[in-house]
Amino acid sequence: MHEGDMQKMAPETFTYRDKPVYYYKTGEGPPLLVLHGWGSRASVMLPLAQELSGIRTCYIPDLPGFGDSPPPDRAWSVDDYADFTEAFSAEVIGKEQPVDLLAHSFGGRVTLKWCRRNDGRDRVRQVVITGGAGMKPRRTFSYYRRRFIAMALKAPFQLLPGSLKCKATEWLRSTKIWKSLGSSEYQQLDGVMRETFVKTVSEHLESCLPEIQHEVLLLWGKEDPATPWYQAERMERGLKNGALVGIDGAGHYAFLDQPDRFVRIVRAFYQDAG
Repeated sequence: MHEGDMQKMAPETFTYRDKPVYYYKTGEGPPLLVLHGWGSRASVMLPLAQELSGIRTCYIPDLPGFGDSPPPDRAWSVDDYADFTEAFSAEVIGKEQPVDLLAHSFGGRVTLKWCRRNDGRDRVRQVVITGGAGMKPRRTFSYYRRRFIAMALKAPFQLLPGSLKCKATEWLRSTKIWKSLGSSEYQQLDGVMRETFVKTVSEHLESCLPEIQHEVLLLWGKEDPATPWYQAERMERGLKNGALVGIDGAGHYAFLDQPDRFVRIVRAFYQDAG
């Protein structure tokens, strides 16, 4: 899709829990739900969806709290995002309509949660996950050092009574020293989405993998620094019907780094599915 064409495409809206969710729809054929990663938005995935529009009708939402979709009223877990995805698929695509999935990074977390549910088992057909998050990372010394400092800073506040403890903890989280202990993504967030980020990255999803029966293509950039290759291998080992394909010269956004090869592989995968 040319940039001018993308600008002309107006998003549609879906109301979820009394808030608007913006999404794009493009293409023809069986439905394909495209889920973006953390800190991203639907427009990042739209050129990829356009390349697949000859074989699939693509639905690309701005997940709540991302892009133009407003954040939820409270901090969400991955399960909350899976609830949203299930509702979006049922109401926008249709309850009786089988759907394929293509998920990047954080969208991979949501995909694993949905696919293990009864609704996901019944409705989801073929799955592509690229740079999928959710596997427990290897921790560095720096991580444990930051964690120790955080625990030491929080310790005095644990002795305070309930109301004072909450206020003191909230103050601590607003300080520069506390923010400096978080990742760069954490430091850029505030409010509900900061709490959502913490709930999200704290949950590891290895336990979901054996329950997923779907045929899953794991399409990974071999130079991915955010979700490294060892995490892709772990995900493949845990899935009953997972297949891992690496793309040389690509990082976390493999579909942007090597778009032609990425699209060829995905098109072949979905076309084989009928």
